[in-house]
Amino acid sequence: MPKLIKHEAVIDDDWVVVPADATLEALPHGPVIVPLALWLTARDALRTRGAVGVWLGPADDPAALAQDVDALPVIAVDFPKFGDGRGFSTARLVRERYGYRGELRAIGDVFRDQMFFMREVGFDAFAVRADLDPEKELAGFRVFDRVYAHSVRTARPWFRERERALSAGE
Repeated sequence: MPKLIKHEAVIDDDWVVVPADATLEALPHGPVIVPLALWLTARDALRTRGAVGVWLGPADDPAALAQDVDALPVIAVDFPKFGDGRGFSTARLVRERYGYRGELRAIGDVFRDQMFFMREVGFDAFAVRADLDPEKELAGFRVFDRVYAHSVRTARPWFRERERALSAGE
């Protein structure tokens, strides 16, 4: 069974991410994460099948899921290659603008160099590349011990804490 990093722990991954060209009839049994296009064309049928999540590609508009955020147990964001950072913006929009509180999963070309920053924009689950050991990739969360700027995860950034400490004479 594939492994997943969720809340900074390695767990078994019960979900199957289906490819972009998947059809409703060809979906495997069990929990699936379908592409946005399939969700938009077969939403009602997918809701009756059980555990279904949606994945967003780099060009997908997260606004398409605005009415569904409370119904989806998993929203995944695809990072097709390291240099494509659009998923960071997508994650932040899903969390902050659309108020999603479920599992936000990074999929695709995911590895330790990005995970600290992915967590800051709202990801809480990471399907690292198949050629990597998830246990070793956990080190990505320990790259830094604090962030300078405001983020989804860090409401009071380091520079504000520093200002408070200086004004209090600490």
